[in-house]
Amino acid sequence: MSVAFTKEDSAETASETLLPDRPVSPHPNLVTEAGLRALELQLHEAREAYETAQKIDDVNERRRQSAIPLRDMRYFAARIRTAQVIADPASTEVVAFGSTVTFRRDDGRVQTYRIVGEDEADPKTGSISFASPVARLLLGKAVGEDAGASGQNLQIISIA
Repeated sequence: MSVAFTKEDSAETASETLLPDRPVSPHPNLVTEAGLRALELQLHEAREAYETAQKIDDVNERRRQSAIPLRDMRYFAARIRTAQVIADPASTEVVAFGSTVTFRRDDGRVQTYRIVGEDEADPKTGSISFASPVARLLLGKAVGEDAGASGQNLQIISIA
C-alpha cells in the first residue's frame, strides 16, 4: 500500500513499522525440553514488549515500538507450533540430538558441545545446532571414532 494512504508521517515511519518476518529454517524444528521452554519465554517477553508499546500515546512512536515485538511474536508462535520436542538420549553409545560430545580437532584443540535445536544453539555457551556442519559430522558416531569431511577431522573423546 502506498504511504500516501496510511496515517504514518513518512515513508521512513512506514518502513520502520513494516518489518519483514524473521527467516525460518528449512530444517525440522527439533528442540529439547529446555529449548521449548526458552521459546515460550521469548514469546511471553515479546507479548509484554508489544503490550507496553501499545500504551504509547503517539501513534507513530507506538507503531515503531510495536514493530519488533510484533514480528518476534509471529516468529516464536510459529516456532512453538512447529516444535518437535526430542527427549534426552537414552544412551551415550553414539552421538545423538541432546548429547554432549567432547572431541579433538586435527590442530589439537579439544571442544565440548551439546547438540540442540537451532533456536537454542549458542556456541559461546557450549551448544551447537543439530544442523551445523560439525554436528552433522558427529551425529551417529561413537567414542574413539573419527568424523571428518572437507579436510576437517574430529576424534570423539566422550559422549554424555
